[in-house]
Amino acid sequence: MNRLTFQIEAELPNSQARAARMTTLHGVIETPVFMPVGTQATVKGLTVETLKKTGSRMLLANTYHLMLRPGKEVFQKLGGIHRFMNWDGPVLTDSGGFQIFSLPHSRKITEEGAKFRSYVDGKLHLLSPEESIDIQKSIGSDVMMVLDQCIPSTSPHQVAKKAMELTHRWAARSLAARGDSPQALFGIIQGACFEDLRKESAETLCAMPFDGFAVGGLAVGETKTEREDFTEMTARLLPAGQPRYLMGVGTPIDILEAVHRGIDLFDCILPSALAKRGTVFTSKGKLQMRRTAYKFSEDAVDSDCSCTTCEKYSRAYLHHLTKTDEYLGWKLLSIHNLVFYHRLMAEIREHIFEGDFFSYYREKRAVLALSGDEE
Repeated sequence: MNRLTFQIEAELPNSQARAARMTTLHGVIETPVFMPVGTQATVKGLTVETLKKTGSRMLLANTYHLMLRPGKEVFQKLGGIHRFMNWDGPVLTDSGGFQIFSLPHSRKITEEGAKFRSYVDGKLHLLSPEESIDIQKSIGSDVMMVLDQCIPSTSPHQVAKKAMELTHRWAARSLAARGDSPQALFGIIQGACFEDLRKESAETLCAMPFDGFAVGGLAVGETKTEREDFTEMTARLLPAGQPRYLMGVGTPIDILEAVHRGIDLFDCILPSALAKRGTVFTSKGKLQMRRTAYKFSEDAVDSDCSCTTCEKYSRAYLHHLTKTDEYLGWKLLSIHNLVFYHRLMAEIREHIFEGDFFSYYREKRAVLALSGDEE
């Protein structure tokens, strides 16, 4: 069964960056691609029509939250997440592993799975590899993720090895649980910041018939240099002809660095989460719209951006909305940030095809490191 195809269209001699086309059950995705996070089957406050206008083509949904509310029975009754939220593009679901990692005082990890109490009604749940896959089948995502044990990337070698080995056993169980489902399934490489464990994890999981692979266990405590080094090392260990996904990363400069190191897929809550706090990404660096400096500014957030927010609203108005915690401010800044992310991905892809990505990479990372508030 051909659940997912991945065709590389362009590669480079001086970078690990590549451009490809990934065919899923709900359409073709051009990579590198950024997936907005729709935790509760919605990207905070944005309709699917608005998402499409920002350039969003593939979304991430959260198995842990959706199993608790509305529950897999709702997806079974209504025909999956695409019909439920009226989204006709591809969806990737995470397995719930990271959310369980984020509940250190209210969960227990065993060979069987992860036991935790629901934040909705206090009931005790067991999320096993089989249950995670069953929920993701009900959701009907195009790409499912195996259940893994996520630990801090700064964990000792013995702890990292134990978690990695459990992740491998859960991965095999996840594959078996998928059965004849047409949904793709990605394995997750673990091993914290230990080269020997990363190599062992890649060797073990690449021997299993996954449709793609994720670099897991990063952005959970390590330094920026460590994250970049282990991203590059892990990507080099993965099959060239399959998609590579860096989970939960990150800022625009993090994404640029990871593309340079061979990553194809990204997701992160930052475009929306930072917008809620008044932070926006622009062609001249980040801006904090809460600053009094923008109280009387008639300028657009970014003069180089043609999104609805930049075309129709001034910095003064957005400053006012942010300072008064008006929901509209969060929404307008979220729209701008998503457009910024998707435009960045389009630029990256274009420069890969043109063969000058490395020059673009060196220039762009200097710009992305700037604080536009200093202009």
